[in-house]
Amino acid sequence: MRLLLPFLLAASPLHAELLAGTAVVDITDRAVRVHDPSFAKALVLKNGDTTAVLITLDAVAVGGIGRIGNGFLESVRRDLAGLSAHIIINASHCHGIVRGDLQPLVIQAVKDAASRLTPVRASAGIGHEARISENRRMILKDGTQADMRRAYAMPPDDQVAATGPIDPQIGLLRLDRFDGTPLAILYHFACHPIMNPPSKGSSADYPGFASKVIEEATGATAFFLQGCGGDINPVHYKEISRPADAEPLGTLLGASVLSALRQMTPQSDDTLKASRTILSLPRATDYASRIAAMEAEQKALLAALRPTNINFKTFLPLLLQHRLYPETPSHYAQAYLDHPEALRALDADNRAQVETYLANLEIMEKLTRLGTNLALLKKHSAATAEAASTKVEAEVCGLRIGGFKLITFPGEMTAQVGLNIKKAAKDVNAHISGYTNGYLWYTATAQQRLNRGYAQEDCDVIVGAEWEEIFHAQALQMLSRLSQ
Repeated sequence: MRLLLPFLLAASPLHAELLAGTAVVDITDRAVRVHDPSFAKALVLKNGDTTAVLITLDAVAVGGIGRIGNGFLESVRRDLAGLSAHIIINASHCHGIVRGDLQPLVIQAVKDAASRLTPVRASAGIGHEARISENRRMILKDGTQADMRRAYAMPPDDQVAATGPIDPQIGLLRLDRFDGTPLAILYHFACHPIMNPPSKGSSADYPGFASKVIEEATGATAFFLQGCGGDINPVHYKEISRPADAEPLGTLLGASVLSALRQMTPQSDDTLKASRTILSLPRATDYASRIAAMEAEQKALLAALRPTNINFKTFLPLLLQHRLYPETPSHYAQAYLDHPEALRALDADNRAQVETYLANLEIMEKLTRLGTNLALLKKHSAATAEAASTKVEAEVCGLRIGGFKLITFPGEMTAQVGLNIKKAAKDVNAHISGYTNGYLWYTATAQQRLNRGYAQEDCDVIVGAEWEEIFHAQALQMLSRLSQ
């Protein structure tokens, strides 16, 4: 009850302009191994002649990849045409396995939410959580950037100079009934929900656990909105000393949401605005040059491999001997006193073999990173060559609920994209979401795409570098209109 007290207001008006209703449906495919359930959640909002529908999915994407087909959005929009023209579907980007009959489940959830409309007050605010995420892009001392993935090894520690930024801000919207009890809590955060590996079974990952914490504490329906998490991993994502577990991260995020809710000032803003536009973005045209550069680097790395007299069986004990006892690795110390020449020569030969083997290992690890990202470039190059147009359409939506403002985009935007827009907007209640109303793969900044070190965010792309400037301008324009 203490959480609710700041939101209790002394008097209830005779009517409210803002109405809201919620519904939740389990969308977990129980035919596969399941670690924790996945849900679709529907929020229907109405103010006068304006009705907006917000749907959140514990799924990897709205089309493009995963089980949700590319026609899902249009089918949902067609089935709900009589209810609203403003439909926003945000995927958390977890790797939960959803049911094959997802569409009718979602449609029914929206209709159920629309049948439960009740007057609400909207309060917007922000929270902070910097403990559960890390930027997976590493700036190396040679000026290139590498990324952190389970698909390949990390670069050597002595080559890493810095990491990219995270966005620790939690965007918050609370919708309260007139008796002060919370109906819905929206929380916006940027981080890949990929802590639980597929071997653990289908999982909603940390957002699922965060929502559970929030819902059990408040009784409200908690809606997670994924932000610009394209290059943001769960903290210690590559850790191998203990099993990966998303629940502690979700619990921390949920607790931070609850803490921020206690600090929020009650508001009575019943504004509801929604807009939608289609951007025409240029497809990437630099595949040939980038593929040629990567293949040339592969060739140079292969040429840099050197023959050695040892294999892994002999390398490992030699490495340990030379690291533990660099002065006398091959024998007891007394042997070096009596007959040092032959042992010193042996040590020099073995040391050279160990260093050559280590250098070869580093080259092989780099070749793995290059090969994995080169395959992404070749995949999108082939798809672009077959595309009917040099442009790709991206649906951008704007939504304002009370003071809470949201701009959406269908790509996996990196954190810097969202940080740049929010800095320019100068509005703490403005939030940028990727993974919404479609899927356009990764969308890094123009500067990140020039990275000579190659990372997934630079290579798993279909749009040209100009996309960022176009979207940045559109986002600021939409935020300006929402603020009026």
